[in-house]
Amino acid sequence: MAEHPPATILVVDDEAEQRRLLTGFIASLGFRTEEAASAEEALSRIAHRRPDMVLLDVRLPGMNGIEALSEIRKLAADLPVLLITAYADLRQAVSAMKSGADDYLAKPVDLDELEAAIFDALGQEGKRAEDRAALSLPPWFVCHSVAMRRVAETVAVVAPSNAPVLILGQSGVGKELVARLIHEWSPRAAGPLVAANCAGLPESLLESELFGHTKGAFTGASQSRLGYFRAAHGGTLFLDEIGELPLHVQPKLLRALESGEITPVGSDVPLQVDTRLIAATNRDLAREVEAGRFREDLYYRINVIELLVPPLAERQDDVLPLAKRFAAEFAGGPVRLSPQAVQCLLAYAWPGNVRELRNAIQRACLLCRGDVILPEHLPPKVAALAAGGTAPPNTGRLSQVERATILATLAECGGNRTQAAKKLGISRRALIYKLRAIEAEQSGSDPNRP
Repeated sequence: MAEHPPATILVVDDEAEQRRLLTGFIASLGFRTEEAASAEEALSRIAHRRPDMVLLDVRLPGMNGIEALSEIRKLAADLPVLLITAYADLRQAVSAMKSGADDYLAKPVDLDELEAAIFDALGQEGKRAEDRAALSLPPWFVCHSVAMRRVAETVAVVAPSNAPVLILGQSGVGKELVARLIHEWSPRAAGPLVAANCAGLPESLLESELFGHTKGAFTGASQSRLGYFRAAHGGTLFLDEIGELPLHVQPKLLRALESGEITPVGSDVPLQVDTRLIAATNRDLAREVEAGRFREDLYYRINVIELLVPPLAERQDDVLPLAKRFAAEFAGGPVRLSPQAVQCLLAYAWPGNVRELRNAIQRACLLCRGDVILPEHLPPKVAALAAGGTAPPNTGRLSQVERATILATLAECGGNRTQAAKKLGISRRALIYKLRAIEAEQSGSDPNRP
């Protein structure tokens, strides 16, 4: 029997980079893609040759997405339509569900949620991890856990685009390494990767550091300065802790991203720059926007795609590979971890994440006089766990009751993860992670196996 051709998904968005990112991800799932930059173009395509599904942005020039949805329903009443909407349009999107939208996702688009929504709408099963394209990871990027594997898979989709990326995660989880991986897998890999920490730059000099200055622009400016944007020309600029950026600098950053132009301090002549921005923060920027500490328009500009780096406590399979890598780095020769030291490392929760683990191994290598790291070489609060300390291992496993409840609810909803998440009272993203944890346990790829 001949195989059915892959489904065709029409992506409707007026921003070229957003279309490229979405179509690249959808193609990686095994579907065909088509693009439209406006509602009018999309309606023409649907009338000429109907796709199997439509991803429709709400904010479009001319006819908006809600109006287009009504017209699509006249052309094809049963065509699955998934709305992509900014946070400010959520109420409008929810009301549009009553008008015939199958589902909606809020920007920034979470690729895991998008994948689930597509397969739900088309009534198909998602691709298993072993069916995905193999990733050729650099040796410095430790990726043994399921959680970090998902991050790397998302990076592979995001990297070829020029779209800005916002990396979220607790302090010390390795956000800068993820930014480096995006850069190295991008067409800009031959260009510079320039990193700057917004929290570490003096507020009075921050504008000059970012955009440069001319000689004599202010007291002490004895020579001109390029600034980070021009230093990263042709490459990537990584702005860490972007949530610390003062309000008065934010409009200038927004202009640089929208127009590709910067104006050095002390100059009236704008300069063109070709720089991709990757930003990172451990703050909740949506709340910062609500509090008036971060511009909403800048938030959506830097947050075309969002990447969440999980804490080390949720990546236990990464603990020992990271520890061994750090030990080889600091010891200057072969060094082993004793079974008791391994027990301590796996039992500790690592609230300081990878940074805390790195510091612990550096300390152990300094105190270790032989080639074996023992518990007594580790920080006291970590070493205490060798003697049966009270802190339990953070396994990240689901209880039998929780697992049974999730699977029963999913079956009750006919496999529809959106409906199941609503019944369980959790977000669809949380449900996806829990289902993947169940899948990993059932397949034997225990994310907590040392």
